[in-house]
Amino acid sequence: MRIVAVDPDACVACRDCEYACAFRQSGDFARSASHIRVNFYAEERACVPLTCMHCEDAWCLAVCPAAAIGRDAETGAVTIDATRCAGCKMCLLACPYGNIHFNAETGVSAKCDLCGGDPMCVRACISGALRYVDAEELADLRREVVDASLKRLLRLSKGVR
Repeated sequence: MRIVAVDPDACVACRDCEYACAFRQSGDFARSASHIRVNFYAEERACVPLTCMHCEDAWCLAVCPAAAIGRDAETGAVTIDATRCAGCKMCLLACPYGNIHFNAETGVSAKCDLCGGDPMCVRACISGALRYVDAEELADLRREVVDASLKRLLRLSKGVR
């Protein structure tokens, strides 16, 4: 299974990922249609793109009373069938990452579907902050990020920038 890996340190807050996703989802560049959100943390001077993690044990899938949420056999993506969604918002409450959105116009929930295996957000990312990787590669990337973060904290604790 493949997933969108995020490197927050590489994000330059251009929001191209949001615009690309919005255009793919709606044919418009309205960021409100995007299934990826760049969150800004002013105090830390950080920006973090957030999107569905396509969890192996997806809580949203388990709680959906309409059986509108399933897993794509080809991509492994957790997807929502808009024709079956009852609009109850249980999936929004169940998602531990807050990465499911409710479309008030259509009355159904929406989330990242990995663009059928070719995520537009990754293609649009100019800084390399988003990568489409397999699960094993993601584990390696996380170890690298943790290692780099620990080294940076150690340098900062010694007064070295």
